[in-house]
Amino acid sequence: MFFQQLINGIALGSTYALIALGYTMVYGIITLINFAHGEIYMVGAFVGLLLVATFKLNIFVAMVLAMVTCMVLGVLIELIAYRPLRKSSRLSALISAIGVSIFLSTLAQMIFGADAKGFPSDAFPVNQIHIGDADISTLQLLIIGISAILMVALEFIVQKTKIGKAMRATSEDYNTAALMGINVNVVISFTFALGSALAAAGGVLVGLLFNAVSFNMGLMAGLKAFAAAVLGGIGSIPGAMLGGLLLGITEVLGVAAGYSSYRDAIAFAILVLVLLVRPTGLLGRKIQKKV
Repeated sequence: MFFQQLINGIALGSTYALIALGYTMVYGIITLINFAHGEIYMVGAFVGLLLVATFKLNIFVAMVLAMVTCMVLGVLIELIAYRPLRKSSRLSALISAIGVSIFLSTLAQMIFGADAKGFPSDAFPVNQIHIGDADISTLQLLIIGISAILMVALEFIVQKTKIGKAMRATSEDYNTAALMGINVNVVISFTFALGSALAAAGGVLVGLLFNAVSFNMGLMAGLKAFAAAVLGGIGSIPGAMLGGLLLGITEVLGVAAGYSSYRDAIAFAILVLVLLVRPTGLLGRKIQKKV
């Protein structure tokens, strides 16, 4: 029973981790909480659904195209809504993010309607695999596998590539990185593109998992992913991965224990507890400013 719920929690937590990575990367680079990130996840789910249901594309091809679409969308949002406000107060950028979030969800409602849409039954064949007393579906294995591959790829890009080094330098000190010849505009756009691609993949996977894609699916998922990023330590990529997994496992175990009515409250209870006990999160670090 516990093993079964653990697998369910890891599958759900993997999707939270994919979305949380976008929050944490953007915050790590420009200290902005991108509240439109949940809606990018929603757009990714709709693009994937549209490509599979209307154009009959393979689910994997649809997922890649959804990621590419959301990469472009993320870059455009940064260019139009955030870059002009980069030297303004954080409150201005935060209000702009909320405005983008409302715009995208309203646009999706106008285009696709208010009812939830489901993927075709043949989008991905689901079979059950019995391991001891637990049943693991091929869809859960797909979610865990794709999430793991994307997170490893992200860690490789950040740690081993030239643009990844530029991202780390920019996150340490934005102005010094610019003085050292790093094109911070390119770095920031690349960060938004990476985060948006991961969110789109999460949207398609969650759409398959619950077989429901709706215009408001980004709100709660985005808030939970933000809680996961804070739990792991916002600004920390390994922290976002850990926070997402812990949040998913805790939520599923809470539901299994009979507290299904409180499944959404669990994420925010964890968020409050972390802020009270360890404001920097599990893997976060304190930022010391010179006076």
